[in-house]
Amino acid sequence: MKQGAALAIGLVAVALAAGGGYWAGHRSPGPATPDARPASDAAKKPLYYRNPMGLPDTSPVPKKDPMGMDYIAVFAGAADEEPAAANQLKFSTEKIQKMGVRTEPAQLRLLDKTVRAAGRIEPDERRLVTVASRYEGYVERLHVNATGQAVTKGQPLFEVYSPELVSAQREYAIAAQGVVSLQGADSPAQLGMARLVESSLQRLKNWEISEEQIKALVASGETKRSMTFRSPASGIVMEKKAVQGMRFMPGEMLYQIADLSAVWVVADVYEQDLALIKTGAKARVTINAYPDKVFMGTVSYVYPTLKPETRTVPVRVELANPGLLLKPGMFAQVELGVSAKAKVVTVPLSAVIDSGTRQIVLLAQGEGRFTPREVKLGARSDNYVEVLDGGVKDGELVVVAANFLIDAESNLKAAIAGFGAAQPAPAAAASASAVKGAGHQAQGVIDSIDAKDGSINLRHGPVASLKWPAMTMEFKLANAALLKDLKAGDQVSVEFVERQTGEWVITSVRK
Repeated sequence: MKQGAALAIGLVAVALAAGGGYWAGHRSPGPATPDARPASDAAKKPLYYRNPMGLPDTSPVPKKDPMGMDYIAVFAGAADEEPAAANQLKFSTEKIQKMGVRTEPAQLRLLDKTVRAAGRIEPDERRLVTVASRYEGYVERLHVNATGQAVTKGQPLFEVYSPELVSAQREYAIAAQGVVSLQGADSPAQLGMARLVESSLQRLKNWEISEEQIKALVASGETKRSMTFRSPASGIVMEKKAVQGMRFMPGEMLYQIADLSAVWVVADVYEQDLALIKTGAKARVTINAYPDKVFMGTVSYVYPTLKPETRTVPVRVELANPGLLLKPGMFAQVELGVSAKAKVVTVPLSAVIDSGTRQIVLLAQGEGRFTPREVKLGARSDNYVEVLDGGVKDGELVVVAANFLIDAESNLKAAIAGFGAAQPAPAAAASASAVKGAGHQAQGVIDSIDAKDGSINLRHGPVASLKWPAMTMEFKLANAALLKDLKAGDQVSVEFVERQTGEWVITSVRK
């Protein structure tokens, strides 16, 4: 008996020892020693504090935003996931590769530019001649009877009959005969008759009777019924109004003749390029009718008026017209070369994001970081633009491809972050990520109801489960039935969940 009792006691002791060892081996470890305990975030010194709503605002010290939410501390370990500065944009390497971001350095260069403008061929106004008579008469016969006909100076244009012209001839003839008949008379009579001859002759000259016709009249003393009207210049008949048998009055245009050996090209230059155009600059002119030919001209005049419909200023280019290839009315393409005087800091045109009110370039800072820089632009060339102001320096890398995608991405993030100061999605996402899908409770007052959208604006108190302060924000309702009997101003108690990031849905509401 005693041996059996001793054996039983021994077995119990072994069992207790084994159980104690198992418990000792599987119990939770005790507090770690100070040397072995890792440093917590609380022991680290934050680099800075960022806006809890994702806005581009940082602070070196803790503070609250206008809604009463605490700024979030950013530590050294998390700094790689946050912009290094408030105005920087940060993207992952994978996203940058997908967007196809390319950069190019800003450079000092001479901005040589070619100003291109559309123009039209016009006659040189200084080479236009209008044929008009200084006396009344009738067209008896036409020698030049078609528009576009080439004429030379002195060539007969038409025969004219004029009673006034016949009377003037007779007056001159009679005066000339009187001088002859008074050769033996006293000096006053001869002097008076000589003056009458001189005045009659001057009258014929004032009517543009040619010297040849006057000499014939003096030689023969006979009055001619019709006179020949000759061309005063060489050129092309641009307009003909003379018709055989018609009556014309003094000053009435009968022909218009243009010398087209040299013509004008009037080009319409846009006002932003006007400051680059200088008188005397060389111009290169091409015509669709002669694609293999280039005509060189010179800028002779910049007109002082602007066309408000097209915001362009006419610029006159003079050029020779060998072979009369250039016809008035033809369209022309004009290229005006402009050379810069000194080197300036430039960026590619594709680097500029123009919103209409300001111009921005994105500076690449490395490691997926980009800094937007507002700039003031100056002269432009075909591919580059001068940076007058904005702090872009020679050699700095600017984004020249996918910069609009970066801008759109950053704007999208800002729009989501500031979708309504009431939506705490960016700040709440971190704190609520562990309880996404779980229910939360709040009490507050309904500010407004949007039955069409199925949402309400609720001015609620603090939400302990999400560490939210009191605020006003928008909630969706799980179904339209929850809106029954609700109105603005009601005090309610609600239960809500996060259906997806930033979207808070009320599942139950009680007054």
